[in-house]
Amino acid sequence: MKIGVVGTGMVGSAAAYAMVMRGVGREIVLVDYNKARAVAEAEDIFHAVPFAEPMLVRAGDYPDLAGASVVVVSAGVNQRPGETRLQLLERNAEVFRSVIPSILDHAPEAVLVIATNPVDIMTHLAAHIAEERGLPRGRVFGSGTTLDTARFRALLSTELGVDPAHVHALVLGEHGDSEVLAWSLVSVGGLPLSTFLDRIHYDLTEDERLVIDDGVRHAAYRIIEGKGATYYGVGSAIAKCVNVVLHDQRAILTVCALHEDILGVRDVTLAMPYLVGGAGVLESLDVPLDANETQALRRSAEILRGAIDSLEL
Repeated sequence: MKIGVVGTGMVGSAAAYAMVMRGVGREIVLVDYNKARAVAEAEDIFHAVPFAEPMLVRAGDYPDLAGASVVVVSAGVNQRPGETRLQLLERNAEVFRSVIPSILDHAPEAVLVIATNPVDIMTHLAAHIAEERGLPRGRVFGSGTTLDTARFRALLSTELGVDPAHVHALVLGEHGDSEVLAWSLVSVGGLPLSTFLDRIHYDLTEDERLVIDDGVRHAAYRIIEGKGATYYGVGSAIAKCVNVVLHDQRAILTVCALHEDILGVRDVTLAMPYLVGGAGVLESLDVPLDANETQALRRSAEILRGAIDSLEL
């Protein structure tokens, strides 16, 4: 099972490393405009293989992606301190207009997993380019809010003192400032959050919820300010997405994909719970939100639709 990673900056390299550590696939090909960087990252990551699972990690060019089942696209310019994901749009759109056709020329059967920010809009652009070449819409999806959802689960599990594997929570909409933490859908050990809190006699105050919200919504800004970029968390999220596709796991993930109509906003790419398998996104799951969350999700969709309009597709 061959995996391509196009763009070997911190996100692409972290994703490749996470896949090696998890034993995802059998061969990873790293492609980058900076060929020396791709060679160096491939060599460094390959040296970790003896501590993980048998795998080949090598650098290559677009023709070396032939036969890849999945290609992770993390090519693009980095987010600057203080710069929103949406401000990255114009700079990264030009990169994709070259990269996506180059991938599809050599790996037309691959599922594309987009990781370049702003990921919702870059996924929309990639899907548009791929669709022009006959690739089904579902074969292109982005990492979306898989990382934000993980942050939500991790912070909530710490607050409650419960293994995050037993905390189920969703972050929907934009992977960014307008994202929606769906508190009304949180469950712990199969129980609604309110029921679980009653059982353990714990009062999760509004202030504590706001701290968790801030910890999820603004995490990237703090990390970028401190060390320039985020990569470990999103690299692990990408590895999870790739593994789901390779093994046709039919998992429900908050990736981002094209949605025909979300609360009256048409033709917009954003994160929702999607059923994901070997062919990419298989089905969108519309979940029951409360009135405030519904309004916030519509607003998030409108923001993304406005940004997509600027691409003039």
